[in-house]
Amino acid sequence: MTATPLSTETPATPASQAASAAHTVLIVDDSAMDRHLAGAIVHKCEGWQALFASDGKEALEMLRQHTPDVVLTDMLMPEMDGLELVRAIRAGHPLVPVILMTAHGSDDLAMQALRNGAASYVPKNTLARDLGETLDSVLAASQSNRREQLILDCLVHHETHYRLDNDLALVAPLVGHLEHQLERLRLCEPSGLVLVGVALHEALTNAILHGNLGLSSELRETDEREYYRLAAQRRTQPPWKERRVHVGVTLTPQEAIFVVRDEGEGFDPESLPDPTDPANLERVCGRGLLLIQTFMDHVEHNERGNQITMVKRRR
Repeated sequence: MTATPLSTETPATPASQAASAAHTVLIVDDSAMDRHLAGAIVHKCEGWQALFASDGKEALEMLRQHTPDVVLTDMLMPEMDGLELVRAIRAGHPLVPVILMTAHGSDDLAMQALRNGAASYVPKNTLARDLGETLDSVLAASQSNRREQLILDCLVHHETHYRLDNDLALVAPLVGHLEHQLERLRLCEPSGLVLVGVALHEALTNAILHGNLGLSSELRETDEREYYRLAAQRRTQPPWKERRVHVGVTLTPQEAIFVVRDEGEGFDPESLPDPTDPANLERVCGRGLLLIQTFMDHVEHNERGNQITMVKRRR
């Protein structure tokens, strides 16, 4: 199959020419219909364009010719499945993040792929709703570690503390800043930085939306528009607007410890669905915790449920 941007299906215009500078996502799926549906969704995401491969082997050949910003792959494919493709990309193209498209029957395979280096996942039945946000967050995490390469060989112990208001626009810059610190200490290989960034992004977003603003995942599942309308409203109203997110970071040559605490009412950590249960992969509730537990070496909540501690150790 020829690698053709989706936008070239229409005559060239100034807008389509501008799209040539857009970020690219390589969609890998053996189903022509599913490739078309995923490509149509990408086409609607601002700043993105799609390339296509019909299986894992074709995807790897295309990666040798053109490096996309993100790979979006199905799990169940002939010749080379999604898990094998993730492993091959991690080995040969460690800076290219991989997002999984999960469907019923691919749950166990998806769990293995996340443990082997996939950056995130989106259930196929929520692709239209969640793909754009997932592409943007994974891209932000992958790009933020490609600029600086400073080495702090003499650092023995370093602690920093940050206080954020409930502005989601602060999440990506803080994640990028923390990734740079991990890179300087060589605590993570380049592909590992992306995964830590995804985990931090999930923890900070959860602290703002679920912790300080008191929003439920169930509301997002049933009425996403109302979910974000309520978030915008609560950012301007007491008691939510006075709440802050506190982030503590301890760095040593051996490990990084991240503590994220919100000022919300908290919750019972025991009430969370088991994120390692494949049956919960398609649920919004617990998705962030699954990614955090997969990408960090140790994760724990306090008893009140308003603080999460995450540890990443040097390999």
